[in-house]
Amino acid sequence: MIRTVHLSEVVQHYGSACALDAVSLSLTPGVTGLLGPNGAGKTSLLRVLATVQEPVSGTVSLLGLDASDERDRTSIRRRLGYVPQELGFPRGFTAFGFVEYMAVLKEWVDAERRRAEVRRVLALVGLGSVATTKVTKLSGGMRRRLGLAQALLGSPEMLLLDEPTTGLDPEQRAAFRALLLDVGRNATLVVSTHQTEDVAAVCDRVVVLDDGKAVFDGPVPEFVGHATGRVWVGDAPDGSALAHRRTASGRYRHVGSPPAGSEVIAPDVEDAYLLLVNAAQEVTR
Repeated sequence: MIRTVHLSEVVQHYGSACALDAVSLSLTPGVTGLLGPNGAGKTSLLRVLATVQEPVSGTVSLLGLDASDERDRTSIRRRLGYVPQELGFPRGFTAFGFVEYMAVLKEWVDAERRRAEVRRVLALVGLGSVATTKVTKLSGGMRRRLGLAQALLGSPEMLLLDEPTTGLDPEQRAAFRALLLDVGRNATLVVSTHQTEDVAAVCDRVVVLDDGKAVFDGPVPEFVGHATGRVWVGDAPDGSALAHRRTASGRYRHVGSPPAGSEVIAPDVEDAYLLLVNAAQEVTR
């Protein structure tokens, strides 16, 4: 399968802080979830993939083109969609006007085709009924969906989403997941999220960043499989666990090394993530 993304030994610094530490990564069409603690380098990686920032060192190939070459970089930007964590909206626009403005920036010069495309992407994210509403009057969740709409213009070959489900209610999140599954059939999607249930629901693959390094990269079932035999439940928190969380039933779910006689259960994505990140932190202490 053709690689949409290929990174080799990519390094990114902000002053003395290392955001990406020799990250190598290859991605093909499908949905990849990007997990990691705050400050792990997820947003930095997406900014490199979006050609917003050039890395300090390393090579970046996107859609078969060299991201360090100015002409190639322009071609890449025509073929990708990007939703940053914080998306600014120019003052005075309606929902339709904002997306059309973005379409103009993406060189949709034919007015009739451009407006039809704007209507299409607004409908995809469930905002067709508020097309004439000022952006300032939209809820936070609606503005997040508006950001997704502009990223979907032209059905991009690569779609980069930074915390896209922030501010969405459960019904909106379910619709968003269905949309990602549909788009991911023909494009390469990278979704940075803290919502492990989003990864379980839509991702084929997961990349975990910690302290600027890719500490896991592989299929979701393989990731979850690493926690097999390492998850147990009890009626109270167990101090021997690396991490625990209270479930809806009122019981506590633990990851680590189960004590003898524990009620061991099948792991999920969040268990695997907590086990990996907390085990890494234990090693560095």
